[in-house]
Amino acid sequence: MSDQKDQMIDITVDFSGGLEILFSNQKHHALSVPAQDAQGKPATVGFLINHLCQTLMTDPRADLFVLGGELRPGILCLINDTDWELEEEDAYVLQPGDNILFISTLHGG
Repeated sequence: MSDQKDQMIDITVDFSGGLEILFSNQKHHALSVPAQDAQGKPATVGFLINHLCQTLMTDPRADLFVLGGELRPGILCLINDTDWELEEEDAYVLQPGDNILFISTLHGG
């Protein structure tokens, strides 16, 4: 029998609008992430954002994705094709099969 702390959730994460450069220039990632955070609470999108920065980000410029530990303003997050503002934002609890899409709307000029 598997310990709950060892349980994983299979999700997909996609990056668009240039964010993929922070993640090995790869737009699509099929991931298994812990079902719980370090405190034993269900994994949320907020947990996922931190997890992506710690385990998947290959570019040192994390400030292009997060500021102050939160998703940077100007980056849209869609949870299963729905704006995360309609899905509890970073408090949304991850479910098996979820697709999380991050789109940068940041432009220079």
